Amino acid sequence: MHVIVIGAGAIGVSSAWYLRQAGFDVTVLERRGAPAQEASFGNAGVIAPGYVTPWAAPGMPGKILRTLFAREAPVLFRPAADPAMWRWIARWLRECRLERYRANKLRMQRLAFYSRACLHQLRSELEIDYEQSQGYLQLFRTARDLDLAAPAVALLRENNVPHRLVSAQECRRIEPGLAAGTPLAGGLHLPEDESGNCPMFVRALHRHAEAAGVSFRFETRVEQIRPVQAGKLDIVLSRTGDQDAAPVLSADRVLVAAGADSAALLRPLRLRVPLYPVKGYSVTVMIRDELQAPLGALMDESYKVAMTRMGNRLRVAGTAELGSRRLDLRPAALNTLVKVARDWFPVAGNYQEATQWAGARPMLPDGPPLIGPTAVPGLFLNLGHGSTGWAMSCGSGKIAADQIAASAGACASRGGPGIDMEGLLPDRYGLGPAR
Repeated sequence: MHVIVIGAGAIGVSSAWYLRQAGFDVTVLERRGAPAQEASFGNAGVIAPGYVTPWAAPGMPGKILRTLFAREAPVLFRPAADPAMWRWIARWLRECRLERYRANKLRMQRLAFYSRACLHQLRSELEIDYEQSQGYLQLFRTARDLDLAAPAVALLRENNVPHRLVSAQECRRIEPGLAAGTPLAGGLHLPEDESGNCPMFVRALHRHAEAAGVSFRFETRVEQIRPVQAGKLDIVLSRTGDQDAAPVLSADRVLVAAGADSAALLRPLRLRVPLYPVKGYSVTVMIRDELQAPLGALMDESYKVAMTRMGNRLRVAGTAELGSRRLDLRPAALNTLVKVARDWFPVAGNYQEATQWAGARPMLPDGPPLIGPTAVPGLFLNLGHGSTGWAMSCGSGKIAADQIAASAGACASRGGPGIDMEGLLPDRYGLGPAR
């Protein structure tokens, strides 16, 4: 049976690996020239199941309004005549209620913990190194930020996730390089969470998948997904060179893992996914002073900026920009990242020589992704992971492979998805098969 995966980011490559392990013939289509070139390329590198949280959270609308016109702000809003954006914002606001936040966070954590176990198994089996480090420290500049974190801390406690609320002094013991002059009310330490170089991992997994028989076709743009008779699907590709007609590939199953581009591919099939590209930024700095640089991964909660050690480099990522579909580098966003890094690690590296990046995070209003079958026979989704795709990639890929195996009658040998799929299936948005 032939399965086509659209997208070669962390989600697509992980899915392809597990599909091949399940015995399928697998082809991956990617419009870029290599794996992990878009949302997976410049992300924060954080693998923190205890921290994964919906952007739709109590207090977030007020926090955004208070910083909307600040010189350095965690969120940049560019009002535009884009009906999709306004519909997304309306849905997002409804999800900021405490009961919705709790439900969505638990769904995301369930997937993220499962995914971390899958990642560790792959790391052991394939001996993949991706500059991983242990421990995650959330920094609170003010007592107000500590108060806003109370619902998240309560969920950690209820679900027995190892964590400690720590004083400013303890924060500096965990990360000795933290600058003494930056206001610090306290921190939240998650000792079992971790970080790592996402594109480094994806490139290694791509090599293993290719060696196992997965076919990767790069610089290949998908124009249309077309259902045909007998439950098969055709994938219409863009014409190149002097081709008279668009090339077509046929598959028994298709898995859409194309990140922010997925919504446009699905719309002609009457599958309206409320996916919006929330733009994120990162800068990467060469470390010049080991003693004044972070040991692991941190999050500045006031600015929602992550700082992650990756070998001899420091990755600083954050800022959510809503309203622009262009991936241009906005100085205001990049300045926020550099400001936060300098606040905490002023002499860790030469910030003037940082490598800059911007990418589109494929976000759903409520937070959890969509993984599973759609109303179109043979068509599956693995999308909407937002800023936590790296933390959820391996688990999402294994779940998608198990679902496709089950649809092909191989459920007895595969055992089905390894976790409860409540709230993670496409039927959450009315996109699933008719019951």
